[in-house]
Amino acid sequence: MNILIINAHQRYEGFAEGKLNQTLVDAAAKQLTEGGHHVDTSIVDNGYDVGGELQKFQWADAVIVQTPVYWMSVPYTFKKYIDEIFTTGIGEVLCKDDGRTRSDLSKKYGSGGLLHGKKYMISTTWNAPLEAFEDPEQFFEGRGVDGIFMWLHKCFQFFDMTALETFSCFDVLKNADIEGDLARWEKHLETAFPG
Repeated sequence: MNILIINAHQRYEGFAEGKLNQTLVDAAAKQLTEGGHHVDTSIVDNGYDVGGELQKFQWADAVIVQTPVYWMSVPYTFKKYIDEIFTTGIGEVLCKDDGRTRSDLSKKYGSGGLLHGKKYMISTTWNAPLEAFEDPEQFFEGRGVDGIFMWLHKCFQFFDMTALETFSCFDVLKNADIEGDLARWEKHLETAFPG
């Protein structure tokens, strides 16, 4: 498969250096390449060319978004990337339009995607511990990561892409387990992208 890995990290000096997200990107690129896949990467914080990114989406059979979570969402530089790339891709690359047409009322909103057969994966890093997502009595009310990131799932589904299982690292600031996370990541990738 052709796999695009997007590193959505935004660097904050002395606080968010981006080492964990880059480590996860590098580990995925190495494992997937060794498994016979073709891998390309985009590092949002280094800048990007809109046309070049759209070509990567056309080339890719699957897209992995590796992102830290800043205030329950993605860094603003990645949101800017989404707005610029995804909006420019309307028409011929990512989606024809929103899918609706006056001549066929059975066509519903969100059915105009052009990337049928392509897959995507969201991989996140959180300061929050796992139980904050699973326990209905805790902060995220049992909604899970996919519940918090429904908006990003819907962006990719708007293009008719299919979700692969989400991956997350939890409690990365106060109780990090990098070795354990990397071991889980390796198994997760083996399941999602068999070699």
